[in-house]
Amino acid sequence: MSKPKSVDDYIASADHWGDELASLRAVLLKTELEETIKWGAPCYTLEGKNVVGLAAFKAYVGLWFHQGALLSDPKGVLINAQEGKTKALRQWRFTKPSEIKPRIIASYVNEAIELQRSGRDLKPDRAKPVSIPDELAEALRVDKKANASFDKLAKGKQREFADHVSEAKKQETRLKRAAKAIGLLREGKGLNDKYR
Repeated sequence: MSKPKSVDDYIASADHWGDELASLRAVLLKTELEETIKWGAPCYTLEGKNVVGLAAFKAYVGLWFHQGALLSDPKGVLINAQEGKTKALRQWRFTKPSEIKPRIIASYVNEAIELQRSGRDLKPDRAKPVSIPDELAEALRVDKKANASFDKLAKGKQREFADHVSEAKKQETRLKRAAKAIGLLREGKGLNDKYR
């Protein structure tokens, strides 16, 4: 899927789940949230703050609640898709159209809006040290320009590179990812800059 310019483009270019995306979007549009595109997918904001995201994948279509860990979740539907990585973000996955119940979804969205309005939120742990995997450390040692660029990055962006390399299971993949990181760093780019 190419990078959509609007939510209509996003839904139109979805290989499947188009009807489900439209149904979820209809619930979101009945709220006061502002619709936009962030990270290549629909995002719904309140006063510039992210509240809910919407996206489709092969096996499911989902809602992302940016402060979902603080929601009451009476139906027990919210999951942390990246346990140990995400602190506040929670997903609600739908694998078939019959699971989309607009009234229940609206109650979750309205709670998320009130939560945002209250100002309560979970902040990421920015003090957590960056653990640089051996493959990336060696590549940075060899390439002084990339190393200097890496040193100038905020800890969060350094962590993105380090995690991207270390999460690969095979050393061959870790080496490829380290090489990609060096290329991006030589250009002065962060790993996920193209999504921001």
